[in-house]
Amino acid sequence: MANRKVRSIARNKIELAAKKPSATSSSSGLVNQIMPVSMSRVRQDVLTWNTALTMARKAENPRRHLLMNLYDEIFIDGLLRSQISNRFLKSLSSNFIISDKSGKINEEVTNFLQDKIWVNEINKAILGTITHAHSVVELSWIQTQNNQAATEPQLKADLIKRQNIDPKAGLFFADYRDDKSIAYREMKEYGTWILEFGNADDLGLMNCAVPHVLFKRFAQSCWSELCEIVGIPPRVMKTDTQNVSMLRRAESMMKNMGAAAWFIIDDNETFEWAEATKTDGVVYQNLMTFCNNELSMLFNGAVMGQDTKNGSRSKETAMQETLQTLVDSDLSLIEQYWNSTIIPALINIGIISGECVFSYPETEDIAQLWTMTKEAMTDYEMNIEWMNTTFGFQIVKAKQIAAAPATKLSLEDGFFV
Repeated sequence: MANRKVRSIARNKIELAAKKPSATSSSSGLVNQIMPVSMSRVRQDVLTWNTALTMARKAENPRRHLLMNLYDEIFIDGLLRSQISNRFLKSLSSNFIISDKSGKINEEVTNFLQDKIWVNEINKAILGTITHAHSVVELSWIQTQNNQAATEPQLKADLIKRQNIDPKAGLFFADYRDDKSIAYREMKEYGTWILEFGNADDLGLMNCAVPHVLFKRFAQSCWSELCEIVGIPPRVMKTDTQNVSMLRRAESMMKNMGAAAWFIIDDNETFEWAEATKTDGVVYQNLMTFCNNELSMLFNGAVMGQDTKNGSRSKETAMQETLQTLVDSDLSLIEQYWNSTIIPALINIGIISGECVFSYPETEDIAQLWTMTKEAMTDYEMNIEWMNTTFGFQIVKAKQIAAAPATKLSLEDGFFV
């Protein structure tokens, strides 16, 4: 039976390789036409954001490359990246199933897709529509080398840079600084090798995060400048400035004070530390805390983990429930695009065949389910296969409890003595 299944899979791979058209090789396609552009890092401010928004919202010939470049720039913020990862990694790590319309799980197709990198890349692009509002993915075949021998071509999914896409008009720009474009929705590969996700009229959650990241950077810059000025109080030395030798000697002593914090001064000279300002930067800290809280609310629906001063176990539990609601919504979005867009494309390519429905199993509260299971085990026999699958046990069979040997009493034992 196992050999027959292996031969079946091998035969499917051979048939799949025969169906691959040359037009979809990795040497062609929109991704390989993108012109690399050198990016110079400059200070970003609200004016930059407003300019990018104006260009993206133009009624005629809107261009989003400035806004997408700004999104890439603010994404280096540590808290912003962690909040997005905290939400999306839950969806990307969830196991899915492929079944037919009657609900019967197709284990062969499910196992085939579970460990594919391009499946994960497609799901990332779908989740990217939440942050960036729009994604275009191009599928292609790649030929890899293994020990100097060509291996079987593998499917690859590439996200076309959003700077090079105009989703409203459906245009692709090889160089987003140029006006030459390709109408990708009119290409024959559209819908099969070129997949599109998202809303062309939206700008994503990253647009709401831009001002908070910019204001936080401003507060950090001001706070660091305050540390530089106030961290070490200024030193003041009074001397006779008309006397050149005394002035030079005082300058030399002040310059070398960092290495030798002592010196000899004249009776007419004085040295003292100037009194620094009383501020401690709390105004900058409050602004940064406010921006961090807004970013957490934006992507996770609650301030999670950062508020250690006012946090509590009950609040964290409620926040986790709020986050799980958003994750369930993300999983539903992935299911919709797989069933409406991706599965028909994979069937046309020849990756899969037959009736296929993409879905995620319903999430269960394992702790509560285990409590209920333990209570039921006292009165009922449980399904061992179900317990192994649900709780990850390795139960083989029920444990046999040896009966205690019966004690025989007789008159010789001296019972009545």
